[in-house]
Amino acid sequence: MWTCSYCNTDFVKDNQKHSCNERTMVDHFKGKSATTITLYKHFIAELKKIGEFQIHPTKTFIMFSAGKNFAWVHRLGKDYVDITFYFDEAHEDNLCFYKIARVPGSTQHNHYFRMMANEDVNEEVKKFMKMAMDRVVQ
Repeated sequence: MWTCSYCNTDFVKDNQKHSCNERTMVDHFKGKSATTITLYKHFIAELKKIGEFQIHPTKTFIMFSAGKNFAWVHRLGKDYVDITFYFDEAHEDNLCFYKIARVPGSTQHNHYFRMMANEDVNEEVKKFMKMAMDRVVQ
């Protein structure tokens, strides 16, 4: 485990390439609706039921890691939260992802989920949350 001396972020690889920043969770939530904040908190509560993870606010995302990154919030909308999970293969047979895209030049497939109500984190979504986290847990 390597810790960046500037931003205090822990990484599995020594000298992991990353973007040090001073953006906080407060910065991400400035001007966001109560609905969006409530949705985010519900998602975090459900993720905590699955396992331990760390939250890393970056310049443009809120990353979730358990040794390695497994998901991130890529948009806090007016009344929704967009979350991306990534896997080494596409999981096409689902009802929860509005988009699945392969990252060019890699085996990574990003799976995009939009949360508009607490109920959107259903059993299918929880299954994928667990799969994403399990993929990176050492």
